[in-house]
Amino acid sequence: MSIIAPTILVHSTNELETVAKQIAPFAKRVQIDITDGDFAPATITLDDITTLPPTWLVDFHMMVNKPSDYLDKLIKLKPHLVILHAEAAENILPLLEKLKKAEIKAGVALLPKSFPNDFASYLSVADHALIFAGALGENGGTANLLQAEKVHLLKAVKPNLEIGWDGGANLKNVFMLTRAGVDIINVGNALRQSDDAASAYEALKTEANREGAI
Repeated sequence: MSIIAPTILVHSTNELETVAKQIAPFAKRVQIDITDGDFAPATITLDDITTLPPTWLVDFHMMVNKPSDYLDKLIKLKPHLVILHAEAAENILPLLEKLKKAEIKAGVALLPKSFPNDFASYLSVADHALIFAGALGENGGTANLLQAEKVHLLKAVKPNLEIGWDGGANLKNVFMLTRAGVDIINVGNALRQSDDAASAYEALKTEANREGAI
């Protein structure tokens, strides 16, 4: 069974407040995207987030070159999960270990060009692997469903990894993603562009976890 997790990728605190209000009635697990303007185009910063809603499981997807600069702030926020990019400009292994010592789950994100075996040392200590199949720092786009082939490669490195997907998930492909073995399907525009985000969320949950053949 897959979980549908709304994503928050915004560029101002006003936009953050608007999106948070939109998803608050139904959101249980949420991914917040943070960038540095270098690894990915600039979004809000961690300084714009002072508290996290107590009813949400919050995952931070850190699209940054130097995640070590953000780690202390992340630990202070006490999110459910922090996802660091394998392609960051520094060794993230000690950072993943520090998160786990702080009782925060540690995740590793892989860009489309990256192969799981090349980052086995990171994945071996991680709790979560995020298959990134979209455009860095942008909402929307088309899912590159060929990236779903990474699920079995990730499981070969560490069988109990939780697998996430980020990029172009919608009502047309969430069932296939579930069948491919994705546990957490992060969804942005499919909710934000809907006239009724709550109904869209329920439809995505139902489609992702329906029984039957493709």
